[in-house]
Amino acid sequence: MSRTGTLAAGLLAAGGSHVAYRVLTSRVGSARWQRTNHAGDPVTLLEGPAYVAGAALGAATCGPAGAVAALGAGAFGALDDLAGDGASKGLRGHLGAAAQGRVTTGLVKIVGIGATGLVAAVLADRGRAGVPSFDTVVGGAVVAGAANLANLLDLRPGRAVKATVLAASPLVLSGHAGASRGAAAAAGAGLGVLAPDLAGRAMLGDTGANAAGALVGVALLGHTGRVGRLVALAVLTALTLASERVSFTRVIESTPGLRELDAWGRPAR
Repeated sequence: MSRTGTLAAGLLAAGGSHVAYRVLTSRVGSARWQRTNHAGDPVTLLEGPAYVAGAALGAATCGPAGAVAALGAGAFGALDDLAGDGASKGLRGHLGAAAQGRVTTGLVKIVGIGATGLVAAVLADRGRAGVPSFDTVVGGAVVAGAANLANLLDLRPGRAVKATVLAASPLVLSGHAGASRGAAAAAGAGLGVLAPDLAGRAMLGDTGANAAGALVGVALLGHTGRVGRLVALAVLTALTLASERVSFTRVIESTPGLRELDAWGRPAR
């Protein structure tokens, strides 16, 4: 029954994101959802809302935590997609702006996703007896950190979706009913919009990437206690700090195996 529910969550998410993408791209023509990618080609950010719709739909099959994480992180990501001015980049940039008395949309997103992550962690732990408040707070930070990391990877076609599927896969296979369904929803929603992403016609943007990472983070909480959550938070923090100094793209392109996986499925240019 658990495997059937997990499969259903993944299929529902994949179908939901695919249909939502087709509907949105056929009906929304606003330039606010248009960007130019790394190669100078025009892309749509509507993949992000489509991902959120499918992910939330699939995650709702296992309770509110995953859906709250996806919708909340997606909403704050959309704020940055639509209203961000791009003047401040990265954690250092947003905190630096705050120190100068300027509140950026990126800072609002950081605070908002942090709050969303905490709410999602509270909901995820609510059904587990004896979870200390400290563990739940750490879990909230894990959800927020995962949301941020996924966004840092959304720099090349298909990269963030592939990372989401790879991170979610072991959780899907774990056998834990709730966590498996949430992870299946994260992966399924990504697979539903993978084709236009790989083709360079669309990208997740902050909306979709933040939601993807947050949902994987919630799924992870179902498998971990205090030690696991602290380890996950340490890894996420280290990678986030490293991104301020090191280009993930350069690391990926200079590492055999990662380079080929990253390029898989993209059309030759």
